Amino acid sequence: MFPLQTSVRSCRPPVVTVALIIANAAVFLFEAGLSPEALEAFIHTFGLVPARQQWALAHAPARLDLWALPAVSSMFLHGGWAHIVGNMLFLWVFGDGVENRLGHGRFFAFYLLTGLAAGQAQVFAHPASQVPLVGASGAISGVLGSFLLLYPRAWVTLMVPVLFFPFFFELPALTFLLFWFFQQLVAGTVWALSDAAAQAGGVAWWAHVGGFAAGILLLGVFLDRHHKGYRQRRYCDPYAYSERY
Repeated sequence: MFPLQTSVRSCRPPVVTVALIIANAAVFLFEAGLSPEALEAFIHTFGLVPARQQWALAHAPARLDLWALPAVSSMFLHGGWAHIVGNMLFLWVFGDGVENRLGHGRFFAFYLLTGLAAGQAQVFAHPASQVPLVGASGAISGVLGSFLLLYPRAWVTLMVPVLFFPFFFELPALTFLLFWFFQQLVAGTVWALSDAAAQAGGVAWWAHVGGFAAGILLLGVFLDRHHKGYRQRRYCDPYAYSERY
């Protein structure tokens, strides 16, 4: 299932969401221009490697380039076209509504912190892994968690490709996001049972779980309580609650 839009109509333009998408795309295009050898070195340098972070914190905490920098830079790296397109689609669909309620500066800080929390959740789950963790999905999971609390009555338009035909339908955001989170939780639990699978790489399920939980826990800290947050289909009226949003 691919989300295409939500029923939330924002009052604020999603300038940070757009800027994050542009930044991720620019880094990915840079990656695409590297040779295979240079790309592998780039990913290992700026990706979050759990075993390297654990070693650096224990033996060389002053080497920020070994643990602090990768924790941030890894959020802007991606492993392929499907990886970045899927992540940016989710960010575009759900980031608008969250940035609308948090404000631009708060949303940017929120995004970074949930991304950091997501990365550390994956490190905690597999501290000995030497596979670089890359991708914005941990931070975007935080956006999904906060969207769930902010707009539980919103609707999400989804597209499901069946053979060569796309099918479109709507689901309540509450249903879609809880189902998505349950998928990550189950997959992460199954994945954790196999250390060999974790060492081989793949989807960082616990980063998704950790980011989602961080988004829920941090929302109250960053929420702009003076901004009611959404508009009706035809006009901006934050005090009208008669229509679904």
